[in-house]
Amino acid sequence: MFKKSFAPIIPEKSKLLILGSLPGDKSLQENQYYAHPQNRFWKTLALLLSAPVPIDYSSRVDLLHRHGIALWDVCEAAIRKGSMDTDILEESPNKIDQLLQDNPDVKTVCFNGQKAQKLFDKYFKRTAGIQYITLPSTSPANASFNQERLLGAWEIVGKIVTS
Repeated sequence: MFKKSFAPIIPEKSKLLILGSLPGDKSLQENQYYAHPQNRFWKTLALLLSAPVPIDYSSRVDLLHRHGIALWDVCEAAIRKGSMDTDILEESPNKIDQLLQDNPDVKTVCFNGQKAQKLFDKYFKRTAGIQYITLPSTSPANASFNQERLLGAWEIVGKIVTS
């Protein structure tokens, strides 16, 4: 039940940081961000960036690098039975404040779901000059958002990285 997050993916000159809460069991098993086949993260990003949906993980990471998108989780570690965000207990945060200091080109932080935003606000103060946006989760547990509705909400990500 003890779970640890991965190292961040930080392309040079990243202007956007997407924060999740903590990797789910399938992601931990595969050692890959958003590895669950029903998670819509990679498909959503690809559609927004007019790119082919990447199948293998190296292509997924390359998509982030090509568009200056950094990726990490708010939790460095936590106790959690299963993969549901609602079950995260006794969390400890990653050093997101340090990541933002070390990467001054990051001007926008997007939260992949409300839990990531709530955990961030529990441990960090928002930095002046950085825009913070809470987006609906790409998790399959967020069934109230179909792919079309998710794309509409995440459209801001495409605008930020292509501007």
